[in-house]
Amino acid sequence: MAQISLEGMEFFAHHGCMKEEQLIGTRFLVEFIVETKTLEAEKTDDLSTTVNYQVVYELVAEEMKIRSKLLEHVARRILNRVCDHFPQILEAQVKICKLNPPVGGKVEKVCILLHK
Repeated sequence: MAQISLEGMEFFAHHGCMKEEQLIGTRFLVEFIVETKTLEAEKTDDLSTTVNYQVVYELVAEEMKIRSKLLEHVARRILNRVCDHFPQILEAQVKICKLNPPVGGKVEKVCILLHK
């Protein structure tokens, strides 16, 4: 079993409950980690036998473009989309962080972490 992770994916998006967030947008960091069997890829050196992280990135980027009020909603969509595309994924987790959230004070980021 192996773990494949995409770390530090950065997106500009318009997620949030406040109208200002939906209009102005902000930066988000996303991390996606999957557990999968890679024995076939290790033996064959064939990309089609593993989870292609370029495709994972593209799927995450597409979901980040869809506006949502809640990070929980975005995270669940990302998990479902990637896991549906790669049925060989045994476990997955996604972490989405909103940078400089509007909470009335100095906060670096607020994050949601979901598992599937």
